[in-house]
Amino acid sequence: MSGIKDKVVVITGASSGIGEATALLLAERGAKVVLGARRADRLEALAARIAGAGGETAHARTDVKRREDLSNLVKLACERYGKLDVLVNNAGVMPVSPLDDLRVEDWEEMIDVNIKGVLYGIAAALPVFREQGFGHFVNIASTAGHRTVPNQSVYSGTKFAVRAISEGLRQEAGDKLRVTIISPGLVRTNFAEGVTNPEVKAQLAASRDKFAMPPDAIARAIAFALEQPADVDVNEVVIRPTAQV
Repeated sequence: MSGIKDKVVVITGASSGIGEATALLLAERGAKVVLGARRADRLEALAARIAGAGGETAHARTDVKRREDLSNLVKLACERYGKLDVLVNNAGVMPVSPLDDLRVEDWEEMIDVNIKGVLYGIAAALPVFREQGFGHFVNIASTAGHRTVPNQSVYSGTKFAVRAISEGLRQEAGDKLRVTIISPGLVRTNFAEGVTNPEVKAQLAASRDKFAMPPDAIARAIAFALEQPADVDVNEVVIRPTAQV
């Protein structure tokens, strides 16, 4: 039997990209998926698609910059299904640019979503996991959390932070909770739409079209981590496009 069946999984950033692909795959494998994202119309469409295929799902508009939204999403999962098995901290933004551009609002957005959003998710789910005596955090970092390149220093810094926070959480978690970091390379999503520097935006779009991975590849990595038996921990999965140099 799949280790995913009947698990209750909260996914942030679920309306597109990695989050959407993960929701569809886990629901197909029998999970009860609780979806959060800012775009309510896309959430509703995804929930209808999952329900139409026979899956179980709930959803709520969620802005991970608001701690209350994360608390409410976790509360929805517990009230609807009686427990929470997994929190996938997936929501993230990538409005990268050279530091010389001084796009400070973009820097703040990356810090608020990529770092504080993960922390708010941990704050919402950790007490539930402790009370239950089980739970699994899956935090989406990036290969940018392993290596910094020009134009991506702030984004890279946020993903280094996600890895550091996740590793610290793992060390504090004890033997009842699990923590998995997923560090993808370039993924074929709409991330370039948020890039405000035209030159960098064009470069990223060209790279995406050349060698980016499909979101399904990341969803399969998340599913793999969830399927492992209790005595097997998947600490981190790093996924790179084979064509990338």
